[in-house]
Amino acid sequence: MTERKTIEVPAGELSYIDRGHGRPVVFVHGNPSSAEEFVPVMAMLGDGVRCVAPDHVGFGRSSKPPDWDYLPTSHAANLALLLDPLDLHDATVVVGDWGGPIGLSWVLNHPERVGRVVITNTWLWPVDRSLYYQAFSKLMGGPLGRWATRNHNAFARLVVRQAWGRATPLTPELHASFTSVHAEPDERNGMWVFPREITGSSAWLAGLWERRSVLHDIDMHIVWGLRDIAFRADVLDRWTTEFPEAAVDRLADVGHFPALEATDHVVEAIRRQRPS
Repeated sequence: MTERKTIEVPAGELSYIDRGHGRPVVFVHGNPSSAEEFVPVMAMLGDGVRCVAPDHVGFGRSSKPPDWDYLPTSHAANLALLLDPLDLHDATVVVGDWGGPIGLSWVLNHPERVGRVVITNTWLWPVDRSLYYQAFSKLMGGPLGRWATRNHNAFARLVVRQAWGRATPLTPELHASFTSVHAEPDERNGMWVFPREITGSSAWLAGLWERRSVLHDIDMHIVWGLRDIAFRADVLDRWTTEFPEAAVDRLADVGHFPALEATDHVVEAIRRQRPS
């Protein structure tokens, strides 16, 4: 059974799933997702592990205040408010999209509590010199993207479809898990702030990447969808160059959301025996 809990954070209520018992697995979602992205993975893992999966403020069942800043650093602070008091040891941390920088910021601060990270289609360094990311950030995080997301839920309706792969059909039910949770325009601010901050939070990202040596002491498994339009093969190459000992699953027909598109691969990465 999926158990929902809440904690109070400065922006309101942060909702999270906390289910099962045993070795902990923490799931950190990105944009425009929620903890529901990882429910199929949790179901396959069963009750023999403890699964903790928050909804960022502005997403899922958490509060969606119209006047909060929605900066990645603020999301990271909320994640710490949730995870720091929990009795988590030898945790596996599963991240994707903006969940990468947000979740790995907690890992960098608490490496003694983490045994493994599972990386899915994300990054951890500044990309403000890339014309590709400059264009996307300016389009979806600028006035036009803000208008389209606020008035037409464009990020959840259109970008998810474009970033999805071919291995698993994007059924109406799956797509609704992204589109149905931001019913009102005032609830959609988080979805356009995230793309703006792809370049806007470059200094924060640079600070995280400067500390990447901490991750070399943690077992890493990368599960990568190669049909992702957001994080392409060059991003995967940077991960594997920096962390050559990481196990890597390259999934040819999977897009931006491996936890939904290739659930079994993510489960296998979590369950994989650590190298001796």
